[in-house]
Amino acid sequence: MANTVHIDVVSAEASIFSGEAEFVVAPASAGEVGIYPKHAPMISTIKPGALRIKQSNEAEEVLIYISGGLLEVQPGVITVLADTAVRGHDLDEAKAIAAKEAAEEALKNRTSDVNYAVAQAELSEALAQIQAIERLRKTAH
Repeated sequence: MANTVHIDVVSAEASIFSGEAEFVVAPASAGEVGIYPKHAPMISTIKPGALRIKQSNEAEEVLIYISGGLLEVQPGVITVLADTAVRGHDLDEAKAIAAKEAAEEALKNRTSDVNYAVAQAELSEALAQIQAIERLRKTAH
């Protein structure tokens, strides 16, 4: 049996993933972090991006889009508490592109009723979703 670590990915709506992994790559706030079994304990915020889970006996990684949240790592357990989490194959590319365009338009408009911080956050999330879709597309081919 391969050396594995248990990982739980939950969002406010549901438990997205629970299982054993050989390694996990998470979009931590300071950059991507690779986590193997028996990793040193840590806690980090997560930025929008792709959470990648390599399961033993599976050729392809599980890809989950995370919009933000918290990552807790213990030597035998990884917990991802996500604001929003969507399995890679459930991402809607057309919706992500439309959200990106709407956020870019809001940032271009110089009206006083535009909340630039919200528009920038929406743009960041849309770009992260599009990158996750592209990564999924690359692994599928």
